[in-house]
Amino acid sequence: MVDFATVSALLDLYSAYAATVDSSDWDHWPDFFLEDGTYRLQPRENFDAGLPLCLLALESKAMIRDRVYGVKETMYHDPYYQRHVVGIPRILSVTATPAGEEIEAEANYIVFRTKRDGLTEVFNAGRYRDVIRRTEDGLKFRSRLCVYDSDLIPNSVIYPI
Repeated sequence: MVDFATVSALLDLYSAYAATVDSSDWDHWPDFFLEDGTYRLQPRENFDAGLPLCLLALESKAMIRDRVYGVKETMYHDPYYQRHVVGIPRILSVTATPAGEEIEAEANYIVFRTKRDGLTEVFNAGRYRDVIRRTEDGLKFRSRLCVYDSDLIPNSVIYPI
């Protein structure tokens, strides 16, 4: 059984993450990850088949920071707003490791996209599969895997899911 403080911290992590990416606060997005933290977007078909191919695979916080630089400085795209709706995370396991307590959790998500001159549309839906470590600075993602349900996605994913 997981204590209330851990559940509360996990809920705060998930809601703060969504609020950060929904507000386009890209400079703070990497703060949710450990230095060796990973962020991946993978189609459900590949995940279910155990295939490693991902649409996006960032293998460290340095790569996550580089993605922020790309979003802010180098990528040309039609700007849009995102709005995440994230389900209550389900804790799959809690493990004591030499580096600290790790929580494996998953939560369903849906992301809506609104272009400035258009209607709101469903942009992406799926589930997060996360490994989260308790640190002195609170909970941080060791890995965030976004398993999206549809094989068809818009021709570019610019912002984090």
